[in-house]
Amino acid sequence: MTLASRRALLGALAAVPLLGRRAFAQDKATWPDRPIRLVVPFGAGTTTDALGRILADALAKEAGQPVVVENRAGAGGNVGAQAVAQAPGDGYTLLLGTNGTHGINSSLFPNLGFDPVKDFTPIAPYVTTPSVLGVPVALKANSLAELIALAKAKPLSFASAGNGTTGHLSQALFNLRAGLETQHIPYRNASQAITDLIAGRVDAMFYHPLGLKPHLEAGTLKALAVTSPKRISILPDVPTMQEGGVQDFVVEGRWSVYGPAGMPAEIVARLNRTINALLADPEALAHLRMQGVEPVGGSPEQLAAMTRDEIAKWRPVIAAANIRPD
Repeated sequence: MTLASRRALLGALAAVPLLGRRAFAQDKATWPDRPIRLVVPFGAGTTTDALGRILADALAKEAGQPVVVENRAGAGGNVGAQAVAQAPGDGYTLLLGTNGTHGINSSLFPNLGFDPVKDFTPIAPYVTTPSVLGVPVALKANSLAELIALAKAKPLSFASAGNGTTGHLSQALFNLRAGLETQHIPYRNASQAITDLIAGRVDAMFYHPLGLKPHLEAGTLKALAVTSPKRISILPDVPTMQEGGVQDFVVEGRWSVYGPAGMPAEIVARLNRTINALLADPEALAHLRMQGVEPVGGSPEQLAAMTRDEIAKWRPVIAAANIRPD
């Protein structure tokens, strides 16, 4: 091979990485050029599904491509989360994750099939909702302090929609923070639990505001506290757990947007801007609040910190209460 030929070959080889970089940059510049898949890890008709469809509409308008909601229910959200963890990090597969998939489940399930931190790219916090501590009207407790005193005098039962649900974990955290030994009664569905709560067959229940609000308005249940850091707009007269005397008690259902690990920063930034713009839009906020949620928003870095904090928060609670999934 002549010197000139060797130089030509070396020049061609040196250009290969550059061409690769240019092609990759072009891919990012043209994203998205096909439909995007938004995996919702719960079934159609759930709150998570409704929130996902509001998000999908906003993303589709900004991206100029369809955003298809794919319901992948099972194992407390783990089935859908695992599907996203195994997808390419190209911006065409997203997850509407929860504080279950990216917090609670890592301590609840022995084999998740994914790492909630390492296998995902955090994109943006989305929305949140607290729980309400509801009791039957006949129960002789009209405040959180009175409920705690009653629970120390005799065993009380707390209903939930199943083992490992937010209601169950709230009851376990309540026991730890208030020094109680209340009994957990898991139900297969929340509607039956609420029916028994109204009838006085169980003494209390932590559940989301929209689920209890009609019964509070009808006078068949009374609310003693909300589990958010501050009072909520749809139940402004109900105090927080901290106001009721139970400190270090905040439990909120949280929905956030993640992608597979390794997503390009430019795509993450564009998605983040779109989600934060959605949460600032009055019409979108009205639709979201109809689902009983409040906007959060923020940066990918804030979501990464929230995820780590949620994992660390629930690990000792689940261990202390020896909670196992259904």
